[in-house]
Formats: sequence, structure tokens, C-alpha cells
Amino acid sequence: MIYTVTLNPGLDYNLYANTMDYGKTNRCHDEYFVPGGKGMNVSVMLSNFGIPSVAFGFASGFTGRELVRLMAERDVPCDFVDVEEGFTRINVKVITEKVTEYNGAGISLKEEHIRALEEKIAALNEDDMLIMSGSIPKGADSGIYARLMAATRARTVLDTSGESLVKGLAHKPFLIKPNDEEIAAFADGPITCMDDMIATAHKLQNMGAENVLVSLGADGAFLLASDGKVYAAEPPRVPDGLKLNTVAAGDSMLGGFLYAWTQTPTEFEEILKFSVATGTAAAYSHWIPEAEFAHRLYESM
Repeated sequence: MIYTVTLNPGLDYNLYANTMDYGKTNRCHDEYFVPGGKGMNVSVMLSNFGIPSVAFGFASGFTGRELVRLMAERDVPCDFVDVEEGFTRINVKVITEKVTEYNGAGISLKEEHIRALEEKIAALNEDDMLIMSGSIPKGADSGIYARLMAATRARTVLDTSGESLVKGLAHKPFLIKPNDEEIAAFADGPITCMDDMIATAHKLQNMGAENVLVSLGADGAFLLASDGKVYAAEPPRVPDGLKLNTVAAGDSMLGGFLYAWTQTPTEFEEILKFSVATGTAAAYSHWIPEAEFAHRLYESM
């Protein structure tokens, strides 16, 4: 079974407008709420591929209840720890020719909340997979992912950065997914070419990561796999007329990777290609893409 952890989930309020003029009233031509949070996005992407998962995390107040309802609509059950005070955050994303985000601060955790989540994770077994990603709420520190990894027997995927990533690497995650900016923070010097980036991925692998998936935005991604080989994939061509929207593209890419891995766990080249196709499909969808779109783009590569 696959489980995702989103420590600071929210409701994403997506607003579509032609322009954004600061200090003036802006009119939107489309708007909707969707579940927010990196782990939540991965669960929804897996659900679109027909892969069941359970979403772990924390929820509070009327927004927390709505978040659980929206996830249930997408066939993702939530096993959240209830936080009595505050409310699950709302993240406002204004989408014009660019995406401008205002993310709420979210709830504040107490030790009892963290222990409750730790107990849920401790019940998982070696056949399970646990994906941990996203920002850290108030009341927790940069060691929380490492703490959760230490508590579980499940295979782990870690999508975080900085000190949280360093501490998590000590527990040897199956997969990490930095982007080009995040991986640069671990480089021994300026990154001037792809070889520098690959060398840094090797450094992260030596620190404990089994597989290192590096997203490169419009340039696709590369994978330093557990077999020691480097695989690269450029994004597929997208039909004309579709509008770019990068919200949740990286999380969808991770979901595509995990789906492809469940189908052919040793075919790293094809797993990476499908992962990039899924991320590209998300970048040209309102939110999490439909499985058919991802498959169609993959077949075109």
C-alpha cells in the first residue's frame, strides 16, 4: 500500500485572471477549490492512475473537513490527526501569464499531534511505501521527516530540501526528488553544466539516497538510479493552444514516477520518461492531469 504524508495541507483556491494589477480590483474568469499540499497532489495523481493510497497529515476546523471531503471525491481516503485549534490553511493561487501564490501559515502542531502521526506510520510494514513531502508547519522542526522515517519499516520517498533533506538522507530513502535549484544548494561549487548537476546527485546518493530524481522544469528531468546509471528525458511536445500552469507539476511528476515504478520497477529509462510525461501533462492541465493525457504524451516521446 502507498501512503502519503502532508504535514501542512490546505485548500488551494485557484483564481484565473487575464491580468494582475496591484492596488486595483482584479476580475477572475474562473475559480475553484482543490486539495492542497504536495503529498495530497501525489495521492490524487496516483488515484487518477488507479493506484490506491491513503493520505496522512493534520487537519483542523471547517477547512480541514472540506479538505477531507474533496479528497474523498477523488477516491483518496484521509487518515488525519485532528488538531483542535486553528484551521487548515487556504492557499490563494492567482494564475495569469504567471502564477502568483499566497500560502497561508497553517496550523501549529504540538508534540502530542506529532506522536499520533508517528504511531500511524509505525504500523506500516516493509511492503508499504511512504511518500513525505511539503513544508513543515509551526511546532515541528527540520528533523520531523527524519523522525518519521526512523519510526517506520516502509520504503520511503522524500521530497524536501535543505536541512530536512540532509537529516532524512541518514535514513536511506528509496527516492528523493530535488529540483535544479534545490540540488544546487548541495554542490561543491557553482553549477555551470549538466555534469556538475550529476556530480551533485552522486553526492546525495552517497549521503544515503537510493535513487535521485532531479526535475529540470522545461528541460525535463534526469534520474541517477540505484544501478549507478544516469537517465535523462526531455519533455514531450504538447498540443498547440494549451496554456502553461505549473501548479502541482512536480508532484504529478513524482506520482507518474511511482505509478510507472509499480508497473515495471527495473525499467528506469521508461519510468523516467513516463514521469516527465506526467509532469508535462500537469503543466498543461488545470490541476492534476487525467491519466489518459499522461499516457498520450508518453506514447508521443
